[in-house]
Amino acid sequence: MKRIAFLTSGGDSPGMNACIRAIVKNCLHQDIQPVGIRDGFNGIMHGDFWEMTYDDVNNIIQSGGTILGTARSEDFKDAEKRKKGLTYLLKNKIDALIVIGGDGSFAGANAISNEIGIPVIGVPATIDNDIYGTDQTVGFDTALNTVVEAVDKIRDTASSHKRIFFVEVMGRDSGYLALKSAVASGAEMVLIPEEETNIEKLAIQLKNQNQGKRGSIVIVAEGDDAGGSMDIIGKVKPHMEDFDLRATVLGHIQRGGRPSAYDRILATTMGAEAVDILIAGKKNVMVGHVAGKIKYVDLIQGIKLHALPDKGKLDLLDKLRTKNSSK
Repeated sequence: MKRIAFLTSGGDSPGMNACIRAIVKNCLHQDIQPVGIRDGFNGIMHGDFWEMTYDDVNNIIQSGGTILGTARSEDFKDAEKRKKGLTYLLKNKIDALIVIGGDGSFAGANAISNEIGIPVIGVPATIDNDIYGTDQTVGFDTALNTVVEAVDKIRDTASSHKRIFFVEVMGRDSGYLALKSAVASGAEMVLIPEEETNIEKLAIQLKNQNQGKRGSIVIVAEGDDAGGSMDIIGKVKPHMEDFDLRATVLGHIQRGGRPSAYDRILATTMGAEAVDILIAGKKNVMVGHVAGKIKYVDLIQGIKLHALPDKGKLDLLDKLRTKNSSK
């Protein structure tokens, strides 16, 4: 191993910079040249490579986003165009590739390995926390804390005005962030893609526990089958005409900000480990973190399988929900 390349792909998540820093520093410690690729797979297609040094990653561990950038690449999806783009990896004598991202990013990494034969390693980084083979992905903890802080502030207004707020969080295909944030913020209900939403039942439950005399919070994953927060209010309103219903979409604030201490440690551990296992001869695996220890999962499993939220937390919310305003 003389030259290890790496890129960040998919949606940015807090802690990606900490992971980049760990990869660069461990490579240099092992006398390997770290080569960053700008703007994800798009950077491969255009040969946008960056031979990095210690100075390039100085003072970035606390920064959100990714200094390498991330972008979609339609050209990379085209087999013929991809074949031409991958010649840049060969011309730059890249011995291995580390991809920091989600399952879609891992699918791209797997295609590269199959087509030009270089070993690839995946580091799971997504605020959705839906990657199989790891308890937590880089960025999830920070996003969770961002949501909880926002909901705490929204609750102040909900209580003051006796309003029911439907707070929409990210999670197009996964309700993991929504469910965890609902428990952590004390929300009365949560709507996730993994569970079918019954609008009439939802309205009855809200009226039963609210009676127009208290504020309430309903967390909504953006991928819920009934739609986003505004869609759901439109469907619920005919059943709750006497209630003040409001929607808040948290949007991209969930992706940004300084990574939490947990995400910094997780990203640093995974990034350094990715370099170590390449040197040890492992390839085409994802670095996972299970029960406090590093684990490895075949990259194909990380692509095809998905982590599901603990639906037992739905029962927990039911137990904690106030039945009426007198209790």
